[in-house]
Amino acid sequence: SDLAIIKDGGKQYKVQEGDIILLDKKGLEAKSKIEINEVLAVSNDGELKVGAPFVEGAKVEAEVINEGRGKKVIIFKKRRRKDSKLKKGFRRDFTRVRITNIAS
Repeated sequence: SDLAIIKDGGKQYKVQEGDIILLDKKGLEAKSKIEINEVLAVSNDGELKVGAPFVEGAKVEAEVINEGRGKKVIIFKKRRRKDSKLKKGFRRDFTRVRITNIAS
């Protein structure tokens, strides 16, 4: 099966066809198609192509399922004996996509 390592929003993802991954929010409608050209490596039938930094002509196609927000993560900083603390919440906005095709 085809495997690819793609880069999006400064992060890297290992994907196969049919995978569902959460990318940083793109502001796209459901059912729309996206193409990711930043393919770092692609493997089909055990043959690995590694890009420098990207694989020439390789692209990964995906379909947007929906957009959402992640679970809240609490950022809590406390400096002991200094009467200083910071409590902050963070929710990641994401776009959920399904990988439809890996073209090498």
